Amino acid sequence: MSQHQRRVGPVIAAVAVGTGLVFGSACAGDPSTTPTPSGEPTTRQTQSATPGERSDEERGDLVRFELSDRSEGGTSDIRVVWTIKNNSDRTATYSWEWEAVDAKGDRVARKSQPATDVKPGQTITGEHRTTLKTTDGIKLNITGFHQSRAD
Repeated sequence: MSQHQRRVGPVIAAVAVGTGLVFGSACAGDPSTTPTPSGEPTTRQTQSATPGERSDEERGDLVRFELSDRSEGGTSDIRVVWTIKNNSDRTATYSWEWEAVDAKGDRVARKSQPATDVKPGQTITGEHRTTLKTTDGIKLNITGFHQSRAD
């Protein structure tokens, strides 16, 4: 195998990965802000879903998304706690973007959360520590939600 032939494979792989990142970023999610689930799974259908939009049924897989204040002794420890239940019949990978907004409407935190290889019917829970100092007047919004089939 020539020196030139050995270099072609990695170059093609790099171009494929780069193209996927560009298209994935360009097509990722709805930039609008939507409120977090109220603790109850959403079961209603969207009235007019456009291509690329996630239905309420898929979004309903995120059954809990809330702040948990575990602060004590003057040290703040505020976390985002979430629960995903895969209601489909196939293994799925989820990712979502969220923001915390204060009473004035200013964004005070934001983050992306992943949940990978969630089996059909499986429920998983996770949490993420935030930089928030208080939960007073803070509202969580989901700014993007993505679900893909892993198999």
